Amino acid sequence: MSELDLHEQEQVDALKAWWKANSNWVYGIVTVSLLAFAGSQFWKQHQASQAAGAASLYAEVMKQTASGDDKRIGDAADALADRFAASPYATRAQLLAAQTSQQAGDATRAKARLWWVIEHAGEEGAQHVARLRLVAMLLDEKQYEDALKHLATAHPATFDSVYADLKGDVLSAMGKTDEARIAYKQALDKSEAQAVQRNLIQLKLDGLGSAK
Repeated sequence: MSELDLHEQEQVDALKAWWKANSNWVYGIVTVSLLAFAGSQFWKQHQASQAAGAASLYAEVMKQTASGDDKRIGDAADALADRFAASPYATRAQLLAAQTSQQAGDATRAKARLWWVIEHAGEEGAQHVARLRLVAMLLDEKQYEDALKHLATAHPATFDSVYADLKGDVLSAMGKTDEARIAYKQALDKSEAQAVQRNLIQLKLDGLGSAK
């Protein structure tokens, strides 16, 4: 019995020595784990709070659209972008504000908002939507070379038809009929069989006449 007691005592002494040497390390691991857990919980709550805040400000943007006042809509969109730039709500608000600015005849402000989306949107699709709308504005302003530079931007295959169609519009406006014809044919090839824009693309292609 005494031998067993001695053995147990040796184990206790060894455990005490190990704990003395390693307690700081163990406490550190436990602390880091607790902080990580607490941090993840805080992040989830923060994300929920951010989403709620962004949604609330976006509702204000939508409310202001009823006024038709470009400045009020823009101010609401900017407030959302300033506080929640990473939110999809900010992207949609800027796209909406760009549209109202364009309708109000303020091309400079409209293009600035589209640039914001191109540079800040977390959704790649939204970036391309903004870029294509910017190209359409450049086309209206006869800034053809700048428009073509934007149309040379790499993009997902789902945007191939739209990019090619708009490229055809730019080339046609420049009087480059043969190149425009190629672009429109590419747009048709890349479009879905049931896509509504196919008829419009075909009409534009037919309007160029036959290749010489």
